[in-house]
Amino acid sequence: MNDLDLNTLLGAEDDGGRTRRGRGRGSRRRRRRRNRGGFVAPLLAFVVLAGIIGGGGYYGYMWLNDALVPDDYTGQGTGEVVVEIKDGQSASDVAQELERQGVVASARAFTNAIGNANRSGSLQPGSYKLRKKMSAASAVALLIPDNRLLAKVTLKEGLRLSDTLKTLAEETGKPVKEFVAAAKDVDQLDLPKYAKGKLEGYAFPATYEVQPKSTPTQILAAMVKRYNQTAEQLDLEGSAKALGHTPHEIMIIASIVQAEAGRQEDMPKIARVIYNRLDSKPQMKLAMDSTVMYALNKYGTAASFAETKTKSPYNTYLHLGLPPGPIANPGDHAIEAALNPTKGPWLYFVATDPKSNVTKFATTEAERQALLAEYRRNGG
Repeated sequence: MNDLDLNTLLGAEDDGGRTRRGRGRGSRRRRRRRNRGGFVAPLLAFVVLAGIIGGGGYYGYMWLNDALVPDDYTGQGTGEVVVEIKDGQSASDVAQELERQGVVASARAFTNAIGNANRSGSLQPGSYKLRKKMSAASAVALLIPDNRLLAKVTLKEGLRLSDTLKTLAEETGKPVKEFVAAAKDVDQLDLPKYAKGKLEGYAFPATYEVQPKSTPTQILAAMVKRYNQTAEQLDLEGSAKALGHTPHEIMIIASIVQAEAGRQEDMPKIARVIYNRLDSKPQMKLAMDSTVMYALNKYGTAASFAETKTKSPYNTYLHLGLPPGPIANPGDHAIEAALNPTKGPWLYFVATDPKSNVTKFATTEAERQALLAEYRRNGG
C-alpha cells in the first residue's frame, strides 16, 4: 500500500473517529435537554394532581362533615306537639317519630343528643308535650317522666263498678258510655275465669296514672291487671282452697267486709262473723245490710225493715249463703281479712258509734241487743 492509500486510510479513520466523537458530544447535550424536560413534566403533573386532590379533599371534607354532623334546629322551637312514646320503643324509634312530626330536624340529631346525655335507655312510655322545630338537645331535656301528660285517678276501696266508671269518665274526660261498653267487653280485660265474666269486684281500687290516649278498655285492663297482681301476691287461689271456698267466694266475702267495716282493724273479725254464719248448723242467713243496699243501688249499712224485704238475689235477709257476686271492689286489706279471719265465736257485729266507726262484736242475741241499744244511744 502506498503513502496515499495509507494517508487516505488514516484520514478516513480520523474523520470517522471525529464523526463518532462529535455524535457522542451531541448526544450528551440532547440527553441533558431531555433530562431537563423529564423533570419538569412530572413536576407539573404533581402540581396538577395536588390541586385535584386538594379540591377533592375540601369537597370530601364538606361531604363527611354533612354526614357526621346531621341537620339540627336551634332553640326551644314553637307551637305544640303531643308525642306518645309506646311501651318497648327504642330511642331510634322515638327519633323517627320526632322527625316525622317535625319536632327535630333529623332522627340522627336526636339519637346523637340522647346518646351524649347517656339517656338512650331511660325513655319512659307516655305522652309528652313538645314543640315544632326545636333542637334535639331541647327535645331530650323534655322527655323525662315528670313531664308526662297524665291524669291521676284515685278510686277508693268499696266503690261499686257503676260509680267507678263514672269517676273514670269524669277524671279522664271520656264518655261514660265508652267505659260501660268496655266493662261489658270482658274478653279484652284478662279477667280470671272465676270472675264469671263480671267486672264487679275485680276493678282494683288504687291511684292510676292515665295517659291522654289511653282507651277505656286499656284503663280497665290496667285495673284488672293490678287485681291479678294482688291476687298472686296473696296466693288467693291457694288460700281460698285451704279455707274450703272458691276465689270468687272469697272476693264476695271481701267485698262485704269492705262495705261493712268502718276501720281496717275490724276487718278480720267481720270476716270471721261471715264465716261463722256460713258454717253454723243450721246455717244462718248473713243478713248483711250492705248487700240489701247494693240491690237497691244505695250506699250504707243501715237498711230499713221495708228494705230488708227487697226481692233480690243480693238480699241476704231473704236468701241463705253468699250473694251471686261481689257488691263492691274491695282493697287489699279486705281481701287479706277474708283470707285470714281472726279466730273467734262471734255471730254479730254492730257499729255502736257512727261518729268514730267503732264496731263491737257479740256471740249471743242478748249481747247483740245490748250493742244495738248502745248504737241508738249514740244517735244511730
